[in-house]
Amino acid sequence: MDKIRKFDLMEKIVHELEDLRNSQQAIIQKLGKIEVDNIDLGDKRLEKDLPDMHQRVADNLDAIAGLLESFAGQTDEFSNKNNITALKEQEAIDAATGK
Repeated sequence: MDKIRKFDLMEKIVHELEDLRNSQQAIIQKLGKIEVDNIDLGDKRLEKDLPDMHQRVADNLDAIAGLLESFAGQTDEFSNKNNITALKEQEAIDAATGK
């Protein structure tokens, strides 16, 4: 795999991890809303299960955030080490000139 394609794939994974993080944050918000609504309702099963679910999702969010931070740093380092910006500029020039 050439360096530009590898970098593009790494960037794609970073974006997917960001989407995953955002999805987990949305789940935490929804669980919180259900917990608040259940204060008035008082359903025992919800009272019992929701805090554990909330904690598991929060733990997943922490894991995803750590992975995202690490992989985004790795992606930036790869870009800098391999001068991806210059490679992409040269690729665009080659495409424009038919090389």
